[in-house]
Amino acid sequence: MKEEPIDTHSKALRINLDPRWYGTFAEIGAGQEVVRWFFRVGGAAGTIAKSISAYDMKVSDAIYGHADRYVSRGRLQAVLDREFDLDVERLGTERGESTSFFAFADTVVARSYRGTPECHGWMGIKFQSRVNDEPSQIVMHVRMLDEEASGQQEALGVVGVNLCYGAFFLSHVAEDLVESLLDNLTTRRIEIDMLEFSGIEFRNVDNRIMALKLVQLGLSGAAMFGPNREVLQPSDVLHNKAVLVERGSFRPVTYVNLDMFQCALVKFKQESTVAGKPILGLMELTMRNLLAGGTEVDRRDFLGRAEVLGACGMTVLISDYFEYHRLAAYLSWRTRERIAIVLGVPSIYELFDEKYYTQLPGGILENFGRLLKNNLKIYVYPLQRGPTDELQTIHSVNLKSDLQLLYDYLVRRGSFVQLDNYNPEYLPIFSREVLKRIASDDESWEAMVPPQVAEIIRRRGFFGYKKR
Repeated sequence: MKEEPIDTHSKALRINLDPRWYGTFAEIGAGQEVVRWFFRVGGAAGTIAKSISAYDMKVSDAIYGHADRYVSRGRLQAVLDREFDLDVERLGTERGESTSFFAFADTVVARSYRGTPECHGWMGIKFQSRVNDEPSQIVMHVRMLDEEASGQQEALGVVGVNLCYGAFFLSHVAEDLVESLLDNLTTRRIEIDMLEFSGIEFRNVDNRIMALKLVQLGLSGAAMFGPNREVLQPSDVLHNKAVLVERGSFRPVTYVNLDMFQCALVKFKQESTVAGKPILGLMELTMRNLLAGGTEVDRRDFLGRAEVLGACGMTVLISDYFEYHRLAAYLSWRTRERIAIVLGVPSIYELFDEKYYTQLPGGILENFGRLLKNNLKIYVYPLQRGPTDELQTIHSVNLKSDLQLLYDYLVRRGSFVQLDNYNPEYLPIFSREVLKRIASDDESWEAMVPPQVAEIIRRRGFFGYKKR
């Protein structure tokens, strides 16, 4: 049973009264909101070697080097490295045998009288978990959601104390640390859309699991990681890019999944508003799909999907946006470029199921208004269930009469686009059949997936494969 959250005052005081931790707080952009807690509760002299706030850009550059962007991951890392190294260099001889040094930093932009459009920032801590230990590090990107600047600053202070407390007292259980970041806050006040653990203390932590945890806890509506397992900050990655998304279960990735994406990518590049612009391809896993009707995600199954997607060079988006219009809103808030979704014919029927839109005042019409308002394109991959079955395309979709009129209109306006450049040899491949053959030890499944996917499944024993 999870213990009740410790209040922020008690967390800051416990850190101050623990003689192990000693270091620097460097905060840029919204005042010294975190260190203020440690001064306020008393006993700060036992924890704080230095507190610094380098607001002026020239002053900041003189200390940490030039930065093109001051609210950025790069600037945060420069501050953490510089301040941690200074603590060890200046204080190591005198107290290095009894002290674990740390450097906490944040660089943020909060609401100002000029009306800041996005209130966000980077926050991190670099620390020794034990005396004379190699440093470990936690870095995260936060968005402050309060309307007033004072509320944003208060929330920033609380989450900063939570981060310090988690690093010092919960680092042995990274998932408990993640949960504690929201202590004394709510998801209406703070969003954490990127979190990365590194260093010796977290050598066994898989940051993709932590990305999943953020979405599970509601700390973020979505999280992202790349093919090399690195977690990504979505706004940075999506900025000024056209986006093509394929939603699926990817249990496992098959030739059909990749053909769907490549066929849509070819069409997308031909759009006059996309031609010549950078395109970000995303494979999206929804929490509903990962939960599969249960209450807990099968971690091994999730990592299996992540590994095979990574082997195919794909960037993965984990989202809690089952409704496509919510996914579109999330993406369009982060890029001004075009967005496209690729799906199969069966998903059209799900898209036109009115039960998913009962919470919208305008029902299914509001859904499509939100989904397609920025001229979003939906590319549709055909379906052929068997060699003698009819090929199903956007032109063979048969809905209820009133919905058929809406669908036919959207097809005519070009919102739904048939993919005609598909590979017919891939149409008979279905993920469920691959899983069935893996389970029955039928080696023919290997011809249904890319070689690198088959190799990972065999080597790691994913999706029920029995190693020989």
